[in-house]
Amino acid sequence: MNRSGQEPLPPSGEAPLVTTCGRQVAVKRLLLAIPERPISRVTLDVGPVVRGEPGLWASLTVAEARDLARRLLAQAALADSGTGTGTPAEQGAAGK
Repeated sequence: MNRSGQEPLPPSGEAPLVTTCGRQVAVKRLLLAIPERPISRVTLDVGPVVRGEPGLWASLTVAEARDLARRLLAQAALADSGTGTGTPAEQGAAGK
């Protein structure tokens, strides 16, 4: 029987990512073990910074998580190339 809840660490065992500004970003799986229809989500938890600013949390469907990953990778490619200016036209082209 599956139990409901959020995994303490992702299956890979990775600890949360700590950004250069001090925020912890954790990506985990949330399982709601409803017998009739189990629900599985990907959660994104952006924790507070050292100064105590509030964080945020999101629960994404599998499709939403994949779409977010695609968008992050497209923006990372633009940032990595150093040639993108981040204009809306470039952002739209990178997302395709």
